[in-house]
Amino acid sequence: QVQLVESGGGLVQPGGSLRLSCAASGISLSSFVLRWYRQAPGNQRELVATITSGGGTNYSDSVKGRFTISRENAKNTFYLQMSSLKPEDTAVYYCNTYLPIRGSFWGQGTQVTVSS
Repeated sequence: QVQLVESGGGLVQPGGSLRLSCAASGISLSSFVLRWYRQAPGNQRELVATITSGGGTNYSDSVKGRFTISRENAKNTFYLQMSSLKPEDTAVYYCNTYLPIRGSFWGQGTQVTVSS
């Protein structure tokens, strides 16, 4: 059974930093594209960052230059380092991967709140 478990969310002041983690079980992540999404209240779920199996990355314009996605295949875990956080970054963050045939898998979500 494939499971993704996020951790690392919380309350942070504007300008602060947080690192989210997504640990996988039931599958090796090393061959797959990994993604972070977020969803703020009243908004659709938004793709924030992507990392390929080869380490190539892509970011939404809203987080480019502030967020960094990375992966640690030996730990079967990937990360989202968030810096220079803004109130508009407040959302529930979800990790995701898509497996051929088996479909899309999501973590349970972790709340990030940016507020003074």
